[in-house]
Amino acid sequence: MGESRQGTGDAAMNTLPGADPAGTRHLRLSWHITRPARFLAALAVVVMATTTWTPAPAPFPTALAAPAAQNETIPSPAAQKETPPSPAPAATKKAAPPVSPPAPIVRAQAVPVAPDLETDVVKLEGQINGIIGANGQYQLGVALIDTADGAVYQYGVREKFVAASTGKILAAAAYYHFAETGQLSLATTLGPGTAAFQIQQMIQQSNNNSWALIVGAIGYQRIHDYAASIGIAYDRTFNTLSPAETARILGLLYNGELISGAHTAQLLSYMQHTNYESLIPAAVPPGITVFHKYGLLNGNLHDASILVQNGHAYVFVVYTLGAGPVDIPARAMVIHQLTRAVVSGLF
Repeated sequence: MGESRQGTGDAAMNTLPGADPAGTRHLRLSWHITRPARFLAALAVVVMATTTWTPAPAPFPTALAAPAAQNETIPSPAAQKETPPSPAPAATKKAAPPVSPPAPIVRAQAVPVAPDLETDVVKLEGQINGIIGANGQYQLGVALIDTADGAVYQYGVREKFVAASTGKILAAAAYYHFAETGQLSLATTLGPGTAAFQIQQMIQQSNNNSWALIVGAIGYQRIHDYAASIGIAYDRTFNTLSPAETARILGLLYNGELISGAHTAQLLSYMQHTNYESLIPAAVPPGITVFHKYGLLNGNLHDASILVQNGHAYVFVVYTLGAGPVDIPARAMVIHQLTRAVVSGLF
């Protein structure tokens, strides 16, 4: 984490992220954690049920060539899935949109938390800001949330980015919500399968046609209203979110505050063994569970994750904007650096 205008919306996909005057500055969230036994049991069953998925592509090799251009148009008759980048000779393509100068690095803001965590975050602040500062040719935004208390820490760019496919998490949660309230049905036929099938394809395979079907069934106004109900200012026409807004969605999801325990477990299971595991998951050591959704569109390369170990979970989101597909391998390495810093500092 299509960027589209209206139904097809191809023009808006190239829109650079706009300023958000107040929406994501100085956030402080206080969420109530609910960990009912049925949620954990459901999560375990669903995750085990999905272990037969084919392993995801290997991480970037040491020598990286420019990947082919990506297309996340919604809907996109030509491209069924968001194709992860793979090493390939650079192809002739349209020039990517110009990149605005990186926003100034901003020190993290957060409310007081437990002394031990606060110490960890203070140490992390220098490391994260150091990595952002060393890569000033890109726009980088990072958000961290401790799901135990909801404290939000933001680094780098805080304004909205084009969310790319990270916006699919919001669409999935919205559809589940309206199914639970009787306004929609997971058994409804959408395209070649049911709505339940399309949600799985949209998240696990980043299928853009599935995204179009799900958003079409929800309706633009209804998805905007749903986002507003959970504190997110979202315009599907441009599909823009800040790193902190995406982190908020993931934190609410993990804590069981968006949808039922069974649907939460199902959605989290789709955020494993995805068709592209080469960003945050590739830099996380064994023993830490990763749930994530990546986004890739033109100059935007994002990954939004939940990292879990020994019952403690953190939301970790990285949004990046560069010149285009040509620097995706370099920005993937920056995401790896940030991930290793966060993992070593918090686990």
